[in-house]
Amino acid sequence: MNDDCCRENLALIADTSISGARVARELDALLRLYGKPQTIVSDNGTEFTSKAILRWAKDNDVAWHYIDPGKPQQNGFIESFNGSLRDECLNEEIFDSLADARRKLALWRYDYNHVRPHSSLGGMAPSQARRALEQSVSSAPGALVQPETDQYQVQGLSS
Repeated sequence: MNDDCCRENLALIADTSISGARVARELDALLRLYGKPQTIVSDNGTEFTSKAILRWAKDNDVAWHYIDPGKPQQNGFIESFNGSLRDECLNEEIFDSLADARRKLALWRYDYNHVRPHSSLGGMAPSQARRALEQSVSSAPGALVQPETDQYQVQGLSS
């Protein structure tokens, strides 16, 4: 799951199967860490169209936007991310076990978020872009939606 604004990858889950209930649990964890997004954009995969996800979106008052079937360009940020993940990690690594896959994905994710520059962010890494945006909020009131409580910040996510 990625933040469209800063291009930061917020979660990269490796498992043998991922259900809608598992996605909902991961979203709960992201909610605690990053706050409530205004909207989540995803494809129509079974894990995103499940009753668990529909219930999660309703219970958390988060709009869920499904891209049109066969139109991956409607979620270009995540498609670009998926291409990078595939080219730079999945096609380059041999995973000996699920634990090995999780470790290698975590290393790739760290590099993606904290080390490598992104042209779409003016040469900054996503974590740098997030910090710059957070710092600019005080100089640009209203640039970010204000938290509903002290615990939550509103952001957008892509799955």
